[in-house]
Amino acid sequence: MRYSRQNRILGLIKDHEIETQEKLAYLLKEDGFDVTQATVSRDIKELQLIKSLSSSGKYKYALGVTVDAPITDRFVKIFKDTIISVASSGNLIVIKTLTGCANAAAEAIDSLSLPFMLGTIAGDNTILIIVDDEKNVLFLQGKFNELLG
Repeated sequence: MRYSRQNRILGLIKDHEIETQEKLAYLLKEDGFDVTQATVSRDIKELQLIKSLSSSGKYKYALGVTVDAPITDRFVKIFKDTIISVASSGNLIVIKTLTGCANAAAEAIDSLSLPFMLGTIAGDNTILIIVDDEKNVLFLQGKFNELLG
């Protein structure tokens, strides 16, 4: 539930100019998440969100990157905690995730900047990875399995 909620937060701050925790909590409640201000505050901290100046001149929540906590470390944890299975066919890799977590896991994959990937497409619980050549699929599957530990 936490990763699904945090994935939704990332989507909300991408799509809306959210200035306050109260507005974020309100939007999450509209989406069916039962949250308190304390929960939203913890999520903001875990996601390392920052306030940045928007084009309208107001401050809004945005994804921040800090030097001491690389974004990939956070996304690797999300990847490990949300992946259910990894399979392939031809030059495609299909990754199943917990419901509502595919976007965050796909962002994790993209942030790794692995070679041979042409792109990722995420749904609600499925990620499609297009690999440049079928011969490179096993290499990438090996990398994903390493991450899963």
